[in-house]
Amino acid sequence: MLLSRFVFEQLTLATGLALIFDMDGVLLHSTALHIQAWVTYLERHGIEDTSVIYRMLGKRNDEIVYDVFGKDLPQDVMLEHGAAKERLYRELMGPVLERHYVTGARELVRAAHERCIPLALATNAEPLNVDFVLDGAGLRPLFSVIVDGHQVTHAKPHPEIYLTAAARLGVEPRNCIIFEDSPGGVQAALAAGGRVVALLTTENDYPQAALCIPDFTDPRLVPWLADQRPA
Repeated sequence: MLLSRFVFEQLTLATGLALIFDMDGVLLHSTALHIQAWVTYLERHGIEDTSVIYRMLGKRNDEIVYDVFGKDLPQDVMLEHGAAKERLYRELMGPVLERHYVTGARELVRAAHERCIPLALATNAEPLNVDFVLDGAGLRPLFSVIVDGHQVTHAKPHPEIYLTAAARLGVEPRNCIIFEDSPGGVQAALAAGGRVVALLTTENDYPQAALCIPDFTDPRLVPWLADQRPA
């Protein structure tokens, strides 16, 4: 996208700062297809009340499966439910993946990598979904740290995933700029002590965030990043 490349030609970030990205809703518009996949999957299992899915957006699959199918579910059965739903999601997303990347997301990541800005991905998502999204855009080599939902004990909204990403980057959490979109993700980022830029792809506003943007080509983003200084 020519506009995005032009915008990020001006990108600068002070030494000592890092960028951490959530994935679903930040790099990729995926909420609608995740919901569609869950609704279809649950209907296949005779579950017509799928309202729980709307309450569980941003949660890790084990939490969703246990909430829907019961907390006494054996672990192997829980894992297979989650894996089957994600296979269905990737089947739905695969043919339309290219058009679902958030505007400017790939260009910002590439521009930051070219400028040697430390980059991490921190997501509740399943490892196979991380592979699917990053490899589909050629972004995997650009992230020096990738933390998925299987690498932490506590999923968002607990701050563990962001504390882990910051530690692996070797950057204090207070010097990490975290891009999030969901209420639980924003809560996790703030609890970790990060500086939060909220993508308005899931909710309409996050007053507690340092900056709210509809996508990465928002003209306020690059100047705001340039103004940030290490604590």
